[in-house]
Amino acid sequence: MSRTEAKRRFTIDDQVRATQGVECRKDATVIDEIPMAYKDIDAVMAAQRDLVEVVHTLKQVVCVKG
Repeated sequence: MSRTEAKRRFTIDDQVRATQGVECRKDATVIDEIPMAYKDIDAVMAAQRDLVEVVHTLKQVVCVKG
């Protein structure tokens, strides 16, 4: 979704819940980077299963937005 839509749709509380366990800023200036603003990576990879083989899954532990 667009940055404007993410800022309209989500709150700081949503950001805190969505990034629990990830070291990152959790304030109004990064609401547009909330994970729900992006496509679900598992769904994207499932749609490409005839092209790729998933051999590892990474877990995000830090996010730096300058």
